[in-house]
Amino acid sequence: MPMTSHAHDTTPGLPDILCIGSVLWDVIGRSARTMHQGADMPGRITRLPGGVALNIAMTLARDGLRPALLSAVGQDAEGDALIAACAMRGIETRFSHRPRDLPTDQYMAIEGANGLIAAIADAHSLEAVGDAILAPLRDGQLPNPYPAAVALDGNLTPALLSQIATGADFTAADLRVAPASPGKATRLVPFVQAGRGTLYVNCEEAGLICAALNGADSAPEPFTDAATAARALLDRGATRVLVTNGAGAATEGSTQDGLRTAKPRQITARQITGAGDTFMAAHIAAELRGAAAGTALAHALEAAATYVSGETSNA
Repeated sequence: MPMTSHAHDTTPGLPDILCIGSVLWDVIGRSARTMHQGADMPGRITRLPGGVALNIAMTLARDGLRPALLSAVGQDAEGDALIAACAMRGIETRFSHRPRDLPTDQYMAIEGANGLIAAIADAHSLEAVGDAILAPLRDGQLPNPYPAAVALDGNLTPALLSQIATGADFTAADLRVAPASPGKATRLVPFVQAGRGTLYVNCEEAGLICAALNGADSAPEPFTDAATAARALLDRGATRVLVTNGAGAATEGSTQDGLRTAKPRQITARQITGAGDTFMAAHIAAELRGAAAGTALAHALEAAATYVSGETSNA
């Protein structure tokens, strides 16, 4: 697909975009105070629908698009409540796998005034079901190869991500990929090696991917700016990347159009979890509506700034 064209498929009955990956409950504890290891602070604890794929889908739905989920959601009470929450938000769940014997996944994080303190992602059910989440592509519910936009996250197993990167299911798709966390960044290596998809990463994740491509014993590359990280990924085989750097400038780059950098609006951070997903979803939404590359990048940065400032949320 040309890098300058991102119009989505308009086949009747197709969702505007498939969101493939983690769909779970986010349990987030937030304190307005600075925190450190072992701190015990007053704050608020919330439970909200989350997971990278669902965060992206919620942002896309608020933007007027029709996302559908390919994921694993248990048939327990938590899973039923999560499916209902998705329906309330205009997100299609009929293609999602509902295992009887596995619990609904969850994510737990602690955030302070100084950012994310710690987090644990329990996506074991998603990993356990493997390629069962792709059944709608195999049984005729969805076309194969899939011809429209796809947002994919790194909570899938390395084997399944490699299968998606190199197999035939998504050769016709506008594939957008995020690692989910630095700990899973190297799962995106097959997409770089195959020259497939648009990668959404931060500087730390870019360094881990480049190190993995350099060799098993290579240390992570300490990128301090997004432009350098983007160029390094392109030099190693990536077709298109978007690299963020927290409050610093972000860079969009492709082998066809070179690099483009923009700075986000400076804000006071009030929520961190989900910011990268918001950036990715806003960028995808803008491009699916035909926005030029610079406009789409600016829109994504503004959406992420608005989210981190607390002016909006994924509730």
